[in-house]
Amino acid sequence: MTDLNPNQAVGLATKAVRTVDFDQEFAYDGPLGAFYTPQSTRFIVWAPTAKSVTVEIYESNQPDSNLASAHVMRRGERGTWVIEILGDLHLTAYTYLLDHGSLGLKRSQDPYAIAAVVNGDRSVVVNPAATQVEGFDRMPSFGKATDAIIYELNVRDFSVAEDSGISAKGKFLGLAEAGTHTSNGQITGLDYLKSLGFTHLQLLPIYDYATVDETEAKPTAYNWGYDPKNYNVPEGSYATDPYNPLSRILELKQTIKTLHDNGMRVIMDVVYNHVYQFDLQAFQKIVPGYFFRYDQAGNLSNGTGVGNDTASERYMMRHYILDSILYWTREFKLDGFRFDLMGIHDVETMLAVRQALNEIDPSIIVLGEGWNLGTMLPYEDKAAQHNAYRMPGVAHFNDSIRNALKGGNFNQQEGGYVNGRPDLEKLVAQNLLVGIPNSAYASPDQVVHYVEAHDDLTLYDKLCCTHPYDSEEVRVRRALMATSLVLLAQGIPFIHAGQEFLRTKKLIENTYNAPDEINQFDWNRVAEHQETVDYVRGLIKLRKSSPLFRQNSYDEILNSLAVYQLHDGVIAYQLEDENSAYFIMINANDWRMPITYLPHGLYRKVIVDYTAPLEEGQVFDLNGHYEMPGLSVTVLERVEKAE
Repeated sequence: MTDLNPNQAVGLATKAVRTVDFDQEFAYDGPLGAFYTPQSTRFIVWAPTAKSVTVEIYESNQPDSNLASAHVMRRGERGTWVIEILGDLHLTAYTYLLDHGSLGLKRSQDPYAIAAVVNGDRSVVVNPAATQVEGFDRMPSFGKATDAIIYELNVRDFSVAEDSGISAKGKFLGLAEAGTHTSNGQITGLDYLKSLGFTHLQLLPIYDYATVDETEAKPTAYNWGYDPKNYNVPEGSYATDPYNPLSRILELKQTIKTLHDNGMRVIMDVVYNHVYQFDLQAFQKIVPGYFFRYDQAGNLSNGTGVGNDTASERYMMRHYILDSILYWTREFKLDGFRFDLMGIHDVETMLAVRQALNEIDPSIIVLGEGWNLGTMLPYEDKAAQHNAYRMPGVAHFNDSIRNALKGGNFNQQEGGYVNGRPDLEKLVAQNLLVGIPNSAYASPDQVVHYVEAHDDLTLYDKLCCTHPYDSEEVRVRRALMATSLVLLAQGIPFIHAGQEFLRTKKLIENTYNAPDEINQFDWNRVAEHQETVDYVRGLIKLRKSSPLFRQNSYDEILNSLAVYQLHDGVIAYQLEDENSAYFIMINANDWRMPITYLPHGLYRKVIVDYTAPLEEGQVFDLNGHYEMPGLSVTVLERVEKAE
């Protein structure tokens, strides 16, 4: 028999904690964490397999301060350990020391901590009253999810460029600065975000992650943040003073408040599906073997591709996800959550998240990557696209429209509809109408349409790979066609920050740890492509202007829909209700195409040849025929129906 690796040995030694009987005996529904009053702080940690647990108190909240005292905890109910320490412990650093017998001593931060020292190796007690921002409250309920337009952004990317005109470069507060501009006068910062008109700003991870050194005033390392460390603590490198445990909390709250005050809601990217270096993370230190999936041989499940999968189906992992989501919702007034690799989680957990958020505000958006990943979870239990109909109110990224429009992510040279691949008209149209009539989705609000996100090539770079000899004009037309179809599709549109100005990352596919020079917002490119920015801004305005572009049921869509052409590179259809009608035509050919057998009537030109949507467009008689320019999108609004 071969020797076991250390992780496999732990996996086999801890099999008992992954049984139904263990959850039945130790599942705990009460509070966990550090609960402050000016007179004392009560610590509660769930560690049912530990032989003893000690709270270690440090002399200060600086990362290298000495141990001041240690306090042995007593066993509480259902696997918890509890102690109350007298005195005012506001801003006091602490850790847990756990004796796991043959598995050794483990020193851990508190997984329920809401504050931490710089770089997050120790937790910090805080007085909740010291973390409040005056006038900060939830926005009014949003309405239906199909009214949302999501704009995905990395905190650091947005403001870090030298010429951004933003003083809090790379920080939370950089999102909240108004009146900023480049040296050439291009508006930046909050004013730029507000001008685009999207409804929801989705932020890449803003919790405390592991691989950026928070002690550096201008961090040299870069990371998107999909390497969780302290789930309930904001990221310190985004704070102006990461050594002050309150700074990151207050500055993030102030930023969200400012975004709210300017009409923008905030979605948080959450990564509960895996951790960074699982054996160094609080979950594994506190209850070895419990929070992760293993196979029968003791090997960690690895559907995430990063070495570990958390086990959301286990009672206390699900409990943790719910507690964490509710903490961020209540304290930071968030308007949505994007679940990274959501297909790792189970359906029951995602339903529980949806129900818990419904009790606060049913319009809080829940979306995620519903990929069917190879984790140790039955197919029928995965929170993946094939089970979407079982999770009403939970939306999924639609990789079908992404691949159909621009080509697959796993082959840089593979094209799609906008870059000349034939016979995709029906597939694209089906996606534009969210899968009608054959779909795993129960309703349009479960479908998030996109062609570009933070990972993989940007749309512009993908087009450079598929058509390296295109002229710049042609490449821009292809890009605008793809973006147009995302914003005209039924469902929820999703735009990656910079897509509106043809963002490039120098053909680098995965820039999760690339330098600022690659990832930063290029404000000069915004100015150079002002016409495309204006066009996308106008598309957003057009989508908001009519409910026909954002219907909320398949019946509504079917009752409003008439399809006229789905062949020869052309997609042509009409949406009509009792108040208005729009004719949408897309020509993916390089050449002009006549479209015939169209409805008669007077129509107004709204979008023609990628000009910003016209307020007072030319009115003409459609008269059954229209000739479209090559690589173009046309939207006509009916003024008068033919008799």
